[in-house]
Amino acid sequence: MPPRLEALQRLGTMNLCLRPATTTAPKIPLMPLIQTANLSQRERKRKAKQDPYRWAQAQQRKNANLKRRGELQAERDALLGDPIWGRKTPFLESLETAARPKAVEAADGTSTTVTPRSHYLSDAEIDEVAEHARALTKPVVGAVSSQLEDVPGEAESQTQHDRRHARAVEALHRITALENGSGRDRHHFNVQRIVNEFGRHRTDGAVAPKPAALNASTVEMPPRAGADTGSSEVQIAILTAKIRNLADALSANRGYKDIHNKRNLRLMLHKRQKLLRYMERKERGSGRWTNMIEKLGLTPAMWRGQIELR
Repeated sequence: MPPRLEALQRLGTMNLCLRPATTTAPKIPLMPLIQTANLSQRERKRKAKQDPYRWAQAQQRKNANLKRRGELQAERDALLGDPIWGRKTPFLESLETAARPKAVEAADGTSTTVTPRSHYLSDAEIDEVAEHARALTKPVVGAVSSQLEDVPGEAESQTQHDRRHARAVEALHRITALENGSGRDRHHFNVQRIVNEFGRHRTDGAVAPKPAALNASTVEMPPRAGADTGSSEVQIAILTAKIRNLADALSANRGYKDIHNKRNLRLMLHKRQKLLRYMERKERGSGRWTNMIEKLGLTPAMWRGQIELR
């Protein structure tokens, strides 16, 4: 048997190239890169200030950018409006001056002064009650009293009675005047005006409704019984009047310490925000929505985003 030769363990250990070996040039290590992004803010400022002209240009661009950003933010805030006060409208101003006497012109051109009354009274009702009381208290001269000397005569008794009756009627007018009433009486009077202004029992025929849907229901709704006090626009108007009164009270007399009423104001603001979002979803673009926004001076800040009180 022929002898066995030892085989090579790896062919890679053998150099099969017959060309002479060449020497390779040594590798030069690369210089480390310095990135400006890794520099600290203090180092960047120090390097930028080495060139004063370049630093002044950078500061000028920064100030112009901040100024423009502030102007845009002010424009956005102006478009959103105030979440509490909104815009001033004649209807809101009339709620504040509802208790003052007003001059009303009649059809014949004469003007009469109408004074709002508390407890839902009118001048005609007060005059009717006063005349009835005058008839009941009219002095009657009897047969015995007419023969006495100390008893005043019929003409003098009637004069005294008329004088006392005039004073009583004047006192009755002052007592029932809404200008001399409490804040609760003025609020009830304003609520009655709001119901008559925004109630659907009056606006259904005067304000254009929302266009009907394609698959609208054919079931007729029953007629309204009495005044409409539960519609969303009526509730929003009542909440707006309450919010303005409470915010006016908190803005004076060190109201920043009144934590209880500040919480009540926040609750009413969020309740009105929910109703406005519902109205925007259901009635946006209709005559009811436009009429409510214009008369109450509502702004987008009252139903968009988050309401914050400072």
